[in-house]
Amino acid sequence: MMLKKRDLHDCHSLYTLMMDPAVFPYVRNKCQCYEEYLFSTKQLITEEEQNTCMSRTILNEMGQPIGTIDLYDIVNQTGFLATWIGAPYFGSGYNQRAKDSFFTEVFLEHHIETVFLKIRKQNIRSKRAIEKLPYAQLVNDINIQVYKLINEAQHIYDLYQVERLSFLKYSNLMQHEVAT
Repeated sequence: MMLKKRDLHDCHSLYTLMMDPAVFPYVRNKCQCYEEYLFSTKQLITEEEQNTCMSRTILNEMGQPIGTIDLYDIVNQTGFLATWIGAPYFGSGYNQRAKDSFFTEVFLEHHIETVFLKIRKQNIRSKRAIEKLPYAQLVNDINIQVYKLINEAQHIYDLYQVERLSFLKYSNLMQHEVAT
């Protein structure tokens, strides 16, 4: 599994995976047609050039696109994470590996300090996935200002966050365990 910068060549495969009813309701940028998805991807590439987002395509071992992972609304060394993986790849460990790889890049190369994740309260699959990450923390009661911001209309999201230091501590611990 690996990540690569977004490009238009992967759009057809990604669009097909995104339209699956098990995936589509949880995708941040809901495109209704392939042309709209192409346009949205072009926008993400432009936003990355302007340092307001980071967007990567998640690839499986054969180099096929299987989903995306984005850091958006980057302001003051913080941003929000959005990830989706195609249904055929559910339960295969891609989510955690993609997040580990992405966070390594985000925290080490781009000097981001905090990544927020807003997850719909009814999205059990995503909540289980984030709770498996030892460096992620539920912060509904701790970061009340951001929690209220993402739930302005109604309380539909839980708020998680990953701090740079927590992730790096976990990363160093994992490297130490692998080395011994």
